[in-house]
Amino acid sequence: MVQFQQSDLLKKLPKQFFASLVAKVSNVVAQGHDVINLGQGNPDQPTPAHIVEALKKASGNVDYHKYSPFRGQKFLKEAVVTFYEREYGVKLDAEKEVAILFGGKAGLVEVPQCLLNPGDTVLVPDPGYPDYWSGVELARTKMEIMPLRAENHFLPDYEEISEDVKEKAKLMFLNYPNNPTGAVATKEFFDDTISFAREHDVCVVHDFAYGAIGFDGQKPISFLEAEGAKDVGIEIYTFSKTFNMAGWRIAFAVGNESVIEAINLLQDHLYVSIFSAVQEAAAVALLSSQECVTELNALYESRRNVFINGLQEIGWKVEAPAGSFFAWLPVPKGYTSQQFSDLLLEKAKVVVAPGNGFGEYGEGYVRVGLLTEEHRLQEAVKRIKELQLFNV
Repeated sequence: MVQFQQSDLLKKLPKQFFASLVAKVSNVVAQGHDVINLGQGNPDQPTPAHIVEALKKASGNVDYHKYSPFRGQKFLKEAVVTFYEREYGVKLDAEKEVAILFGGKAGLVEVPQCLLNPGDTVLVPDPGYPDYWSGVELARTKMEIMPLRAENHFLPDYEEISEDVKEKAKLMFLNYPNNPTGAVATKEFFDDTISFAREHDVCVVHDFAYGAIGFDGQKPISFLEAEGAKDVGIEIYTFSKTFNMAGWRIAFAVGNESVIEAINLLQDHLYVSIFSAVQEAAAVALLSSQECVTELNALYESRRNVFINGLQEIGWKVEAPAGSFFAWLPVPKGYTSQQFSDLLLEKAKVVVAPGNGFGEYGEGYVRVGLLTEEHRLQEAVKRIKELQLFNV
């Protein structure tokens, strides 16, 4: 059999850091150990029943068995408009300011290819979602990191960016509530972002994947709520987290019409849109009662409280996340992120994601996903306590 070589482009793609973590975990599980996996970012709850029923019914519509409209069903884009005005007070044009995506990841990876040329500069948060790096590499562009530090509430400091980089930058990724830190953004920060983007002609791409998940009575704000946001960027919203529809692969981008048109144009060449029955179920999710979303948020907040309180009780000095379903925990002195993650897996059979997998500034932390039952989170705390790493 002829072994064909991969392209140089594929060879340059970032290595999937978490593939090695999955392999380690699989090996321990294969040995028969009871492993508590807190290293994942995959929602553990089912899609709400009314959304599933909508899909079942819609799948019988023979018109949906044909090709879907290239740029998505009008009814879904109109549902997005209704959703954003209801939830955030943001008015959108269904045809010009909404693009239907094959999951949020696809949109995030596509945007650099839509707007940039080889050699252009992209500002990327560090730590951050690793697939931002993939989009940068696929577009043959250059990445400049924006450090996210605890002392600045895990928000980038635009004053820290050199003048040379400011002038070269053409695109910026942001993500609040944040993966992996669980931090949230303020309206003042978004106002500053818009000012920065205007001054330096930078397109802002706000990854709003965890937009529905905020704690302590605080609802995360949309980037588009800030005045002038649509002038300088877009927001990407996925059904994966809000409605536990990760496997459905559907999301949308909203905002600046020139960026939306560029996304639509690229997707015209890649896809023939999403199965219309999925689009109808997605519209039902947006337009129906949001009680299921409220209940899901309460579930994550309860898990957060159980886990963080438990860790604090055993002497681990950690802070509760303000949003998302992740907790960002500093590792004990004397360990790297990788060493501490390996220790927890080997000795406690607890899986966490080492922070260096999210970038240079993730070193010194581990990420925990609050995506298992409370009794399992309590068991994880118990096992960590037995390692006697912390002073009570």
